[in-house]
Amino acid sequence: MQRQHPLIASDGSNRRFTYLRLSVTEACNFRCNYCLPEGYCPSTTDAPLSLSEIETLVQAFALCGTRKVRITGGEPTLRKDLAQIIQICKQTPGIEKVALTSNGYRLARQLPDYVNAGLDQLNLSADSLRPESFRLITGHDKLQQVLDALQLANRLGMRNTKLNTVLLKGYNLDQLEDFFNLVRHEPITLRFIELMNTGDNTAYYRAHHVAGQSIMDALKAEGWVQKVRGQDAGPAAEFTHPDYAGNVGFILPYSKNFCASCNRLRMSSHGKLHPCLFGDEGIDLRPLLKKQNPPAVAEAIHAGLQFKPAGHRLAEGLTGHTRHLAMLGG
Repeated sequence: MQRQHPLIASDGSNRRFTYLRLSVTEACNFRCNYCLPEGYCPSTTDAPLSLSEIETLVQAFALCGTRKVRITGGEPTLRKDLAQIIQICKQTPGIEKVALTSNGYRLARQLPDYVNAGLDQLNLSADSLRPESFRLITGHDKLQQVLDALQLANRLGMRNTKLNTVLLKGYNLDQLEDFFNLVRHEPITLRFIELMNTGDNTAYYRAHHVAGQSIMDALKAEGWVQKVRGQDAGPAAEFTHPDYAGNVGFILPYSKNFCASCNRLRMSSHGKLHPCLFGDEGIDLRPLLKKQNPPAVAEAIHAGLQFKPAGHRLAEGLTGHTRHLAMLGG
């Protein structure tokens, strides 16, 4: 039976939060031109959350009704103790699913250990399936490593593996057929993501942003049918087609009512609760985490949710405290 707690995570808009996106590092080994074009530069000298702090944190979120934890970065595989983090999350009573978002660079040799630790689901990233375009976007010639990780996830029996692709004018809009051909044969979910404006990428955003609605409408016209969204699923609208082994999803943060179904909260790698990706600086929970008192942390999470806005204000050009997506893993 699922655990209940009087402080079940909800906000003033009657949204319930069962999904935690937990950043375990800001560091990233890619230099994606829409996120970290100059490479990773530390924002603080503070160490990321320790294993004991993560254990207390996840226990607190479980008390608040969290059922799914997605581990993000930066690039989470840069942490040598990632398998232990996965195990901590998976063994926490109330947590039903542990997922990982990774650029896939290092996964070919690491993924079996993560699966053995309890990893349930994997999201990878490839903004192009052409090596040269991939290198131009990410700063690395590592496309094959990502595709190898995708195949390994399938061989290990992982279900519902996702491949994230940021739509970029001038880089990959002429390559959509490549992605659809992949999904025709691979049982994965390809997700097109609209480029989001952050504090550090405004000029890039204006030059390369693509509205994904027209692509989604074209899919519908070709017989793709929208799937029912799971209770612990993210914000993607996902579609299926009988002629394709995989699915196609869309994350369109500028669409109307995008935030109405929000079910997720974010923790930074330094212990700050971010009720909204594009909100203010965050609520520092680290002093409470050091005391190893999950109920007290759960109280603070509940109090912090009362400051969660009804929606972001990206359409107004307000990006909040988020300078780049590596800060919180998107």
